[in-house]
Amino acid sequence: MAQSNFVDYVKIFCRSGNGGNGASHFRHEKFVEFGGPDGGDGGRGGHVILRGNAQYWTLIHLKYRKHIHAEDGESGGGAKCHGKNGADSVIDVPLGTVARNAETGQFMCEVTEDGQEVVLIAGGRGGLGNWNFRTATNQAPRYAQKGGECIEGWFILELKVLADVGLVGLPNAGKSTLLSVVSAAKPKIAGYAFTTLEPNLGIVEYREGLSFVMADIPGIIEGAHEGRGLGTRFLRHIERNSVLLFMISCDSADISAEYKVLLGELEMYNPELLDKRRMLAITKCDMLDDELKGHIDDEIAARGTIDIPYIYISSVTGDNITELKDRLYHMITD
Repeated sequence: MAQSNFVDYVKIFCRSGNGGNGASHFRHEKFVEFGGPDGGDGGRGGHVILRGNAQYWTLIHLKYRKHIHAEDGESGGGAKCHGKNGADSVIDVPLGTVARNAETGQFMCEVTEDGQEVVLIAGGRGGLGNWNFRTATNQAPRYAQKGGECIEGWFILELKVLADVGLVGLPNAGKSTLLSVVSAAKPKIAGYAFTTLEPNLGIVEYREGLSFVMADIPGIIEGAHEGRGLGTRFLRHIERNSVLLFMISCDSADISAEYKVLLGELEMYNPELLDKRRMLAITKCDMLDDELKGHIDDEIAARGTIDIPYIYISSVTGDNITELKDRLYHMITD
């Protein structure tokens, strides 16, 4: 099987630069007997910086670049010469990247905008030269400050896909088919569970040249918050979506129960996901006539567990696809 180019998790070792030492130096010139201290400061060590780049959509460029080092700062010199600052090491990452300390799990930073730069680890400060330590009582200090030490460690970079609408459903609910119909995306479509193993993004063209981004998230199963199926690996991508479109097939044994399972998995993973605007699409409705739709409506009303608006759609025949886009766009912009 061909290896996927979508990488949303990498572990890298980063080291900032050491600060340069301050110089202990005295002015030496002809006919100047007591020139005094003139040792310059050391240069700052290079930072390790994360920079948002909208042209990137995966972390694959870091998969085999495990060690990233910034440059050390140079030591100061005589005549108050300041040492050169170490060059920063800039890592371009896709928007939606979160950095954590690999050992402690501590949140470090987050990159969400194109061109945004965040210092992951700072370089060591430059040491002060002996010129800084002269006083009225010590006019010839013979010491200077050492440069600050670097910071190093292992860090985890995780990508959370940014999209306006995220498709949420059990495997084989028709999420990939819908994305292929409303956008130019070409996700893999097949009649078995977990066909989608990575998020797929598509730009949905709306009226008058407007558009929004839709994300096809791999299927969720009961126990996903504990790692079952594809588990938390892809649940985190849902956190970045403005609107959640739940998708349940009309041939489900119990639509209300299936919706409750999906909602429960999101709540157990992150209760804040329930604050997002939600809508339900009952898919494959080309198999239904008006009588069967009425039966489903009555069953949903009797259960009382679905508290969000829902719509019947068919990606095959195009039934209600335009209305679906209308309603989603208004949910995004309202």
